[in-house]
Amino acid sequence: MDDRAIGVFDSGMGGLTAVRELIRRLPGEDVVYFGDTGRVPYGGRGADTIIKYARQDVAFLRTFDLKAIVIACGTVSTTALDILARENPLPVIGVVEPAVRSAVAATRTGRIGLVGTKATIASGAYERTVRELMPQAEVTARACPLFVPFVENGRYQPGDPLVELLVAEYLAPFREAEVDTLILGCTHYPLLKDAIAAYLGDGVRLISSGAACVDTVARLLEERDMKNAKTQGGLRRYFASDSAQDFGALASIFLGEDIQGQAQQIAIENY
Repeated sequence: MDDRAIGVFDSGMGGLTAVRELIRRLPGEDVVYFGDTGRVPYGGRGADTIIKYARQDVAFLRTFDLKAIVIACGTVSTTALDILARENPLPVIGVVEPAVRSAVAATRTGRIGLVGTKATIASGAYERTVRELMPQAEVTARACPLFVPFVENGRYQPGDPLVELLVAEYLAPFREAEVDTLILGCTHYPLLKDAIAAYLGDGVRLISSGAACVDTVARLLEERDMKNAKTQGGLRRYFASDSAQDFGALASIFLGEDIQGQAQQIAIENY
């Protein structure tokens, strides 16, 4: 057993979709979450900047006594996972391989779609992993740069005309390609799941990269006998690089529970 916390970070609020799944699956685990809300989004940044930011995020999280770090960010997972894993003497888990394994298991036709940030799509990491696991797969990928700012501003509900317009604009190629599985390659995107499902229809399976990552975390803790001795009542701490009040208000929606007043603002540039 290992009672240390799990550290989770993202460029902003999206990683909370992974935290929500982590709390559901492993309610006894302590979690420390950092959202870099002052510098979101990462997806349009260059690789050097993403790596710099990711190192600072990890440096902050490691001021806590952690047993693992979850990169709940598709952009960082595709750009900096290998670097962070080499530099840190504890498990560092990204979202790419878990999501791809779930998609490969789910597809019936081998036609798999991928949506992500510009940096994620440019990296080609998801596509390479799909082809390693399913060489015959046909992958259709598209960057959706406006999804993150929409979600960060609370705009993700079906019925919102701007959301529906944006979803139709970005996802039309997936209808044309007749994909039967779509990887949501950014942890912000599950908030748009209802709007995406409404556009693509019931025949398309949506794979949440954050939820798939939590499956991997759960297996790792079990295999290494690293689960918390508690089975309920894990402690959660939330930190952001911009307004803690704004973070708390929107995070409560992401998490499905009220955390108003629980978040703290930190100066990430000091790490």
